[in-house]
Amino acid sequence: MLVLLAGIFVVHIATVIMLFVATISNVWLQALPGGTATSGSLGIWLACSGTCSSIFGSIPEENHPSMRAIEAFMILAIIFSCFALCSFIGQLFMLEKGCRFYITGALMLVCWLCIMIAVSIYTARFANANLSQYYHGYCFILTWICFVFSFIIGILYLVLRKK
Repeated sequence: MLVLLAGIFVVHIATVIMLFVATISNVWLQALPGGTATSGSLGIWLACSGTCSSIFGSIPEENHPSMRAIEAFMILAIIFSCFALCSFIGQLFMLEKGCRFYITGALMLVCWLCIMIAVSIYTARFANANLSQYYHGYCFILTWICFVFSFIIGILYLVLRKK
């Protein structure tokens, strides 16, 4: 049981780190070599090609609210994931034997929901629209990996009992 707890804890920390990297870094879409794209890479904050500028100068104005929603939901995902990590540590020492980690599991499922909303909006509005000029960068892929990990961890926390 201790090995299972340690494994879940390590995967949770890895998920938090990957969420930070995916949110902060600006390689959600990478320009195809020899393509007609004006930017080297697009993120949720900046568009970079030699120098970086605000993403809002590179996308149409009707997509600005969508990008703001993506930014907000990614930040919320990080917040809920960090709260879940703190909650897990607190519940690990405060819960009685046989109790489940309901609060931690619920927080991770809210994190999962935030990631799902953000990456779904990004996929619908930006990723699929630009595939002739760009390919998916590592941040986009990390976000989908965090999506899967946060769901699995959330379910495991709900099922897991303190022994």
